Amino acid sequence: MPSSTLDPANLSAIFKAYDVRGTVPDQLDADLARATGGAFVGVVGADTVVVGHDMRPSSPEMAEAFAAGATAAGAEVVMIGLASTDQLYFASGHLGHPGVMFTASHNPAQYNGMKMCRAGAVPIGADTGLNEIRDAVAARSAEAAARSTETAATPGSVTQRDVLQEYADHLLSLAPVAGRPLKVVVDAGNGMAGLTAPVVLDRIEGVEVVPMYFELDGTFPNHEANPIEPENLRDLQERVLAEAADIGLAFDGDADRCFLVDEQGRAVSPSTLTALIAARELAKEPGATVIHNLITSRAVPEIVTELGGTPVRTRVGHSFIKATMAESGAVFGGEHSGHFYFRDFWRADSGMLAALHALAALAEDDRPLSRLLADYERYPMSGEINSTVDDQAAVVARIERDYAGREGVKTDALDGLTVSHRDWWFNVRPSNTEPLLRLNAEGRDQATMERIRDEVLATIRQTV
Repeated sequence: MPSSTLDPANLSAIFKAYDVRGTVPDQLDADLARATGGAFVGVVGADTVVVGHDMRPSSPEMAEAFAAGATAAGAEVVMIGLASTDQLYFASGHLGHPGVMFTASHNPAQYNGMKMCRAGAVPIGADTGLNEIRDAVAARSAEAAARSTETAATPGSVTQRDVLQEYADHLLSLAPVAGRPLKVVVDAGNGMAGLTAPVVLDRIEGVEVVPMYFELDGTFPNHEANPIEPENLRDLQERVLAEAADIGLAFDGDADRCFLVDEQGRAVSPSTLTALIAARELAKEPGATVIHNLITSRAVPEIVTELGGTPVRTRVGHSFIKATMAESGAVFGGEHSGHFYFRDFWRADSGMLAALHALAALAEDDRPLSRLLADYERYPMSGEINSTVDDQAAVVARIERDYAGREGVKTDALDGLTVSHRDWWFNVRPSNTEPLLRLNAEGRDQATMERIRDEVLATIRQTV
């Protein structure tokens, strides 16, 4: 009998727009991982695959199963072991091979998943191979997956390679940190930054690291490794104040996202960090293109333009950002979710590289972080507000009818619905996986932002 995880209905549920994600063992197990390994090799045409995994209890077994499926299909496998997602992207770019990372990022402990890329860390999404891999997996039964060692005339082999030091070397070459001493509190959330942060940050002269939750523990005993949620930053904020630290860094579970806390214990908007990094990259390459997604603060394209760069607006999601970067030759891209993409890092996102840019800017400046970042903070933002809505399309259509035609108002449908005015803007977009509408709003001042936020929320929630 086929494994239940290989059932087409389950595959449709867990193969999402950008990755594979689900609960263990009912949606993901070793059978699925093994079948996916073979399917990946066939669809991507890989002769060598790099495999990494995070600290979740189920990750090592599934990484090994994927490797078994890939070698059975004739590919060589390079296992890099415990890794952050951006470390896997580094290995894919540095070694020139496709790769897969076993992680569920910031999701709770019962989840796991796979992030896949082609050689050079080129992303694989639903429209660029992921659906083909899903369909190839669907054709395999549990028995076929178990017998997959017979599918290739010459099976591949598995080798181990530690790329952590090379990863650290590359990041530090892209954003060297020098200047005044800094005291840095780092909350790894029991995720993969607990492995990578000491190797990278301890090599910087003058940086004192105060570690929080560096123990690798995929059960997340202290708090969820999802720093976009304010409650998951509270421990870091309190520790920054208690230590009189210069800055706090928070990473998600697979350490591809980074969030900042300033010396006053305040959370820093990812849009503000986007603007800071954009300014640094434009100083190195005047006139370059910078990508920002459509829920990033209006301050980002304003600052990029003022500095002589070219801002390009894109949809939310790493595959869109990376594709637009490739088309435009952009030097950098930022998302309001805390993902930061670098041309010199194979256009991939790296939370650690974003953190190094923040540390470098702070070390070069005599001002505290709050004053340094004041140059890049212009407008109050609501943050993302989710509402459960059964008929998302009907609600979005109603909002568009309410605002279209108002004086000074423009609408566009690049990603959901964006409604903009000289003094404010908001975006409403449906979740790809849940019956949710996501609202982001920004205003010229706090009162304006709150007014437009509450006005749109009332429309959304009166129709729920």
